[in-house]
Amino acid sequence: MKRRVGYTWKLREVMAAHGIFTTAELVPMLRDRGIELSASQIHRLVSGTPERLSLQVLAAFCDIFACTPADLVTTTAENAGVRKTATGDVPAPPSAVAKLRPRPARILPDA
Repeated sequence: MKRRVGYTWKLREVMAAHGIFTTAELVPMLRDRGIELSASQIHRLVSGTPERLSLQVLAAFCDIFACTPADLVTTTAENAGVRKTATGDVPAPPSAVAKLRPRPARILPDA
């Protein structure tokens, strides 16, 4: 069975919980830990969801905010829908909607 996995990046929420509301505040904190990122790179990490992230940067964020990677990233996994084919499918049982078909109108002559 195929599974669909995803994740939610929560750096902005963790920053707000620690009273940090601008990306400029992160620059010196990351520099103190040996991470040299430009202000625009940090802005992209905070405002977007990164597809790739260095473990050094993740470890620095965990150290800055005294948290674990699980606090910064929430993962999700669910079963992917399986496409049904026409072969081998059991016909659907008649539903109540089928009973609601309109009847042809009867036209009566004018009297």
